[in-house]
Amino acid sequence: MRLSFVVPAFGEAENLERLIPRILAQRSLADELEVVIVDDHSADSTLDVVRAWAARDAAIHGVRLARNAGSHMAIFCGLTECTGDAVIVLAADGQDPPELAAGLVTRWRDGAHVVWAVRGGRRGESRLGLALSRAYYRMMNRWTSVRLPQTGADFFLLDRRVIDVLKNLPERNTSIFALISWLGFKQAEVEYVKEARHAGTSKWTFAARLRLALDSFFSFSVMPLKFASALGLLYAAAGFLYAALLIVNVLTHGRILGRVAIEGWSALMVVLLVSSGTLMLVLGLFGEYLWRTLEEVRGRPRFIVEERVNLR
Repeated sequence: MRLSFVVPAFGEAENLERLIPRILAQRSLADELEVVIVDDHSADSTLDVVRAWAARDAAIHGVRLARNAGSHMAIFCGLTECTGDAVIVLAADGQDPPELAAGLVTRWRDGAHVVWAVRGGRRGESRLGLALSRAYYRMMNRWTSVRLPQTGADFFLLDRRVIDVLKNLPERNTSIFALISWLGFKQAEVEYVKEARHAGTSKWTFAARLRLALDSFFSFSVMPLKFASALGLLYAAAGFLYAALLIVNVLTHGRILGRVAIEGWSALMVVLLVSSGTLMLVLGLFGEYLWRTLEEVRGRPRFIVEERVNLR
């Protein structure tokens, strides 16, 4: 049995120095162990750390991307390069304990194709960050076709057959976690406590989280389109109702609405601003879907490899 670790890294040189020995300590879990570290075009010495460890241990492999593609595309790259029968994906910041690999492998040996390491707690996370995370997973589970762990999971094990299917999916602007959940297969969970970051600061900014949330939502939900249709019907119904009231008001000589004066520019402007603003919102929703369709049609690569370390 060959076990692979895929570790996306962006500016994590110091944390990698501590994490790599902990991963290598898991050799007893399999006949062969490989560690594929994907440098997402870091500006620090992340690649130098990978080179140094690869020179000392043949199990360490490295890939440097030619441009920053984001953590999810870095994971895709690592899954493309790895060769394990089972593959464990964890971040390079050291918050996910590699020692949990034994529990993940056990569930895999019991027959699970996807094993999620579910966060039972998160140390060092702000209340705002926790609230936004809960809101994201609640939104995804309620309004999309995927079902993710309620408290979130970005540390997991995949069986080789899942990876083979995943690599053939052409989607770019999406969440790999949601995509894995959407695939189905037999899935299991192992709970753990996510540790606080040892060194450096998180590159997972609010803008990056918002972009991922939008990509995930638009990739797996038709709710925005249904919302636009419902809004259009609501506006049309309100317009017809108001027109009918005006007609009846004229026929009854103002008994319903009273005498309607010619003036009314304020009300007219309110209606125009609200309706035009709503129209722009709906067009923006359509644009989100259209842009993602254009991205897929272009067929640009998900990632571009600049350099491989200890890999053919």
